[in-house]
Amino acid sequence: MFVLITYDVNTQTKDGRKRLSKLAKQCVNYGIRVQNSVFECLMDASKCREVKFKLEQIIDKKTDSLRFYYIGDNYQRKVEHIGAKDTLNVGGPLIF
Repeated sequence: MFVLITYDVNTQTKDGRKRLSKLAKQCVNYGIRVQNSVFECLMDASKCREVKFKLEQIIDKKTDSLRFYYIGDNYQRKVEHIGAKDTLNVGGPLIF
């Protein structure tokens, strides 16, 4: 299943900046960063529950926002990209 994870973290405090860094480090483990706080992830339901749990432990629910958009399996026709940054195949092999 294709999942879009987005977040907005209040970075006015040192703790907020730490949370932002922790969220980004976790999300990189599960998907591809397509914008500063937006990750495209290809995962099954079990992995999605796992990452959701981990990210919920990091945020401050009073000041931060975390969103999951469940796009599904036919995501190729649902996502259109225009502009800078090449589009990556989320389901393909990642070579660094």
